[in-house]
Amino acid sequence: MAAQLVVGADRGIAHAMVHHLHGRGGEVVAVCFGDGADLAAAGVTVEPHVDVTSDEAVTGLAKRLEQRGTRLERLVHVAGIMHLDTLDTVDLDDARRQFEVNTLGPLRVVRALRGLLDPGATVGILTSRVGSLGDNTSGGDYAYRISKAGANMVALNLHHDLASRGVMVQALHPGMVRTHLLDVIDPGEMERYASAFAAPEDAAARLVAALDALTPDTAGRFQHADGTYLPW
Repeated sequence: MAAQLVVGADRGIAHAMVHHLHGRGGEVVAVCFGDGADLAAAGVTVEPHVDVTSDEAVTGLAKRLEQRGTRLERLVHVAGIMHLDTLDTVDLDDARRQFEVNTLGPLRVVRALRGLLDPGATVGILTSRVGSLGDNTSGGDYAYRISKAGANMVALNLHHDLASRGVMVQALHPGMVRTHLLDVIDPGEMERYASAFAAPEDAAARLVAALDALTPDTAGRFQHADGTYLPW
C-alpha cells in the first residue's frame, strides 16, 4: 500500500493531520523540521530535520524514500511561516524568507518527490485566502500575501504539469485555525475573535476530507476546507 506524506508535521495542522491519517491505518510519513519524537513514539514513520528551503535536505528526503521503495498516494505540504507587516514595516529580508518557505518550499518538495507519486495520487498545498488576488479588499501583510499568492501559482502550475500522469493537485485554505502562526497576532484581538478559530484537529479532518473527495474534474482549484472554492 502506498504511503501518505505530510510536510511540516512538527505541530499545528500538519501534526493533527498525521495523527488523523495514522488513526485510519496505513503508512503515514511525517516530514519534520525537528526530530518528530512524539510522532515516532506513536508509531508514525518520521523523516526528521528536513528544511524545505534546502535543496540538499529535500533531495536527501527523496533519496531515502526511494531507497526504501516508498510510493505515495498523497502528499500534503503544510509547512509555512507568517510574519505580519504594513507598507511602512515590511522587511524585504523577511519577505524573502517567507517566499522561500511558503512558495518555493512546496515547489522544491513536490518537484523532488514527483517520481514517487502513484497515478491517482493527490497533492495538497496549504496556502491561504490572503493570497487570493480576487479576495484582497484590505491590503497589508505584504510578505505573507505575496508568498501565498505565489504558492497558489505553484499549485496551479503543478496541477497542469502532473495531471497527465493522473496526479491531482489542489491549493487548500484551512480557514481560521488556532495554531502557533497566530502568535504574531495581538492577544487582545485573538481573544476577541476566539470563537471564530477552529481547532487544528477539526481543520485537519476537513482538509483530509477535501482531498479524499478530490477528482480530476475538481482538481486544479483553490479550495476552502469547508468545500467551497475561492477566487485566485
